[in-house]
Order: sequence, then C-alpha cells, then structure tokens
Amino acid sequence: MSFKILRHSLNLFSKQLPALPVISNHINLQLVRALPHFVDKPTPGKDHKQYRRTVHFPEDGNYTIKPLDNTHLAGRDPVTGRVVAKGIGGGIKFKYHWIKYNRDGPEEGPPQEERVLQILKCGCRTADVALVGVGKELKYILATENMKAGDIIKTSKFIPRIPVRANEGDAYPLGALPVGTIVHNIEKYPGCNKHFVHAAGVFATILRKFDDRVVILMPNKREYALLEKCMATVGRLSNVEHSRTPIPSVHRWRELGNRPRSGLWQRKSGRHGRKIKKPPPMKLHGPPKQPEKPPLKLTINRVSKGGGTYINPL
Repeated sequence: MSFKILRHSLNLFSKQLPALPVISNHINLQLVRALPHFVDKPTPGKDHKQYRRTVHFPEDGNYTIKPLDNTHLAGRDPVTGRVVAKGIGGGIKFKYHWIKYNRDGPEEGPPQEERVLQILKCGCRTADVALVGVGKELKYILATENMKAGDIIKTSKFIPRIPVRANEGDAYPLGALPVGTIVHNIEKYPGCNKHFVHAAGVFATILRKFDDRVVILMPNKREYALLEKCMATVGRLSNVEHSRTPIPSVHRWRELGNRPRSGLWQRKSGRHGRKIKKPPPMKLHGPPKQPEKPPLKLTINRVSKGGGTYINPL
C-alpha cells in the first residue's frame, strides 16, 4: 500500500515539473550538494602573498612610524576564509613596524646623510629594525649586522665613473658599487616597490658588470642581472644567529606562530647520495613590458557628386 502511495505522489510531482525527463515513473533529479564546487586555491608566496597576518595601514596612506595593529590569519585566505597554509597558527601578537624600503637620495651632488637613532627588535620579521632620521623625517629601515645608534649613513642615486667606497648601511645604485660588495634590500628594477634579500643574516654579492647590467649572486645561489640604477644597501642584515638558534620546545615553536607537525616527516640522510644539478641560468630582471596598443585603422571612401570627387572619411 505504501508503494502505491509513493508511486502516486511521484506521478503528481512529475506533472508539476514537465521540463524534467520522466522515465518509467522515476524522476531524474540532480542534487545540488553532489555537484563538485571548484575553488581557485591561492598559493602561499605567490605574488608576495603571505597568510600569517593582515596589517591595518592608515586609511590616508601616509607613512608613519607609529607601530601598527594587525590581525592574525592563521593560514587562512582573508577573502574566502579557507585554509591555505596549514603550518601557520597561533603565536604572540606583536605590533608591526612599517619599513620604508625605498631609499631616496639626490641624483647629483653630495650624498644625503642620515642618522641612526635606535635599533629595535620587531616580532613581525626576522631582521632587526633601525629608526633613522633625516631633517624632519623619521623612518624605519632594515638594520645591518654592525649598525648601532649614532651611526651616519649615506644615500645617493648618482653613479660616478670610479666605484664608491661605501660603508655598511649606505645605499647606492648597483652601478656605483665595486665588484665583490655584499648588499641587501635590492630593487627589482628602478622605482619598484618589490625588493630582494631582506631576511635575517642574508646578503647578496656583486659578481660582475656588463653593458648597463650588474650580476648579483643571491642567497639561493642564483644569478640575477639587474639594471645598474637599481638601489641597494651595503652590508649584511642583522640577527645573523637567527638560522642557527635552536627551538628548545614545542611551546616556543607555537609562540612563533607555527602549528605542531604530525611527526611522520623525517629529513632524508645522505646515505643514498644526492642529485647534483647544474645551477639555473642567469635571470634578467627589468621593468614590466607595456601592452602593445592595437594599430589605428582608418577607412577613406571617394564619393563623386555633381561632377566632382571628394573624400568622405568614416
């Protein structure tokens, strides 16, 4: 009896939905929940994206040395809320010090002198931070290994004929520095906001020069050929012992903002040897190419009227 009632109800429901195909009193319904929902999952590190924190910058966009508030993301995408980086979570909250990576200086004449006022520890980055003053302006920069309060650092964009003997903390174009100089905070191309080499204790080395390019050896042993007008800061970054400092307990690992691991992963030993690969070729960096504008096409028609001929542009 129940089967007849169910069959009758299916028939009535099929009459109300004439667009659905009905085969032998059975309705082919496709459940929405069963459909796959594809989502473009962001990739950590791509386009300089990180999913550890979101910094609340001033709404007016003006630079400030006031420590800024931030919100922990715990490895989640701020738009979708999905977990992207599984190893991030927790950690002590620190104020964010806004670093002014671009070092502006005169293009001609003597270099600009700046005084280091204070060396700070910043919990939002591995390297130390230096408070620098020039004129009425105060700003934060990345501190070098031997930088201390009271030092005078110089900044210039002029490229002389003879290379400059720069001191630690000075900022010059790559073309103004001699071969063998160790540098950090290097522009990708002149005027770019993206910089190379800004982690604790790392540095890059100037290898050689050709044409208007300067070849530098990065910390990952890759060679980049940058324009000679790219600004760079001389010296090695501070907090050199960061990579060699052990983490004694899981509590300290959690305080640094990292989730506990499963314990199944073990580092491979050198028992079975290793693959020796040749280094990748030198990479050229420069300003992005502008999209080509399509050619402008004009059509001209010759129209005869009243015995004369004139051009009618469309």
